[in-house]
Amino acid sequence: MELIFLLLLIVLMAIALGSGFPVAFALPGSAILTIGIAAGCGYLFAGDPNAYFAHGGPSQWLSAGATNFRGIYWEAERDTLIAIPLFVFMGIMLQRSKIAEDLLVTMARLFGPVPGGLGISVVFVGALLAATTGIVGATVVAMGLISLPAMLRNNYSVPLATGTIAASGTLGQIIPPSIVLIILADQLASAVDQAGSLRQTLYKASTGELSMPSDYSVVSTSAGEMFLGAFLPGLVLVGLYMLFILGFALLNPKAAPAVHEEGTFTRQFAVKVVITLVPPLALIFLVLGSIVAGVATVNQAGAIGAVGAMVMAGYRLREGKRGAYSPAIIAVIALLGLAVVVSFFGAVNIKLIETSDDLLALIMAIIAVSLLLIAIFWSGWRTLKLEDTLRGVMVDTAKTTSLVFIILLGAAMLTSSFRAFGGEELVKDFLQGLPGGFWAQFLIVMLVIFVLGFFLDFIEIAVVVVPIVAPILLADP
Repeated sequence: MELIFLLLLIVLMAIALGSGFPVAFALPGSAILTIGIAAGCGYLFAGDPNAYFAHGGPSQWLSAGATNFRGIYWEAERDTLIAIPLFVFMGIMLQRSKIAEDLLVTMARLFGPVPGGLGISVVFVGALLAATTGIVGATVVAMGLISLPAMLRNNYSVPLATGTIAASGTLGQIIPPSIVLIILADQLASAVDQAGSLRQTLYKASTGELSMPSDYSVVSTSAGEMFLGAFLPGLVLVGLYMLFILGFALLNPKAAPAVHEEGTFTRQFAVKVVITLVPPLALIFLVLGSIVAGVATVNQAGAIGAVGAMVMAGYRLREGKRGAYSPAIIAVIALLGLAVVVSFFGAVNIKLIETSDDLLALIMAIIAVSLLLIAIFWSGWRTLKLEDTLRGVMVDTAKTTSLVFIILLGAAMLTSSFRAFGGEELVKDFLQGLPGGFWAQFLIVMLVIFVLGFFLDFIEIAVVVVPIVAPILLADP
């Protein structure tokens, strides 16, 4: 009987998603309805509301999702998700301040004379936006609104133009810092805990010993390690996209013609390219470089990115006016001053001042930090007063972050409902019964995720599928 309600759960979720119902409410809604129907049928036909559950009862499973969500994300050590609003803020700030638009327009002029140059510029800017936004929607919308009319106006093939924008927009999923990678790392951390318990049970059953050697334990991964792992594949994907567009343009010049504009190779345009390209690249270097070097955690890098985006927006919103770049120049001077202090004097500790050099380092650090704070507050004041940009960015950040966390909560409730009717045991028995061992299980899971990708965004896949299958795969000794 549990199989019937498990099937009902899947059908209700499919109907809700297929009808266009918001994912954030389709997941918990289908779980609550299925548990309620199962409890009602149990009470009517068996005299016990718990009759049609694999174990436990409706009240237990209804509260399990929220309880598990609270137990996981209220732990002080599990602070990875704090980075989500920071990276979202960074991406939306760059988009609303039209820095993303400047990148697209400038790179399109720079690559235009090359066959397929507009398409290559879209891929290049898509990679830059992916490394600064971390969210797919903002990248696709920005490039679709700006680059698609330009490509069609220059007689680009419609399938090539739309395909280039769609493919480049999805780079936000793999090129760090990515919201998807942060969520996936967090879900894998939970899966590692469950897999460790399963391995401990298997080891005890097979050896009779209570303690398992550390060599057999499952090692968790962090968001920073996920970023490192995804960086090279992301760059390879960007290169393949560019090579495909260039090859397509050489074989079919009419579908992706070169665009020649007057005044492209001038000193004024070269300055424009530097001003447009260098700050985003510097921001990417600061964010990813601090993570790779181990100087900052993912949360701290997210804060660096958010502040850097606000400083960039501060001068972009006053472009062409006197003193537009003053806050940014002050911020650069302050950072260079801090770099000099660290390089020549090392770490500054106010409690360990013994020599005149220590005192000089402290004074220089105080001056540099004061200048940096002035630049940050100055830029923040500009974004607040000019076009009400800061308020709009914060509202959009709150909406996006709330949506992500509602999806996480809904997915926790759906996973609990799936387990209530024995779904996890069915998946485990099916995967472990496959011939071919671990790799056969892995291929089946990848195939399921591939099919689900036609209907669900990867965030939903990460928070629904990963908690079910990851512990099973990771527990395989």
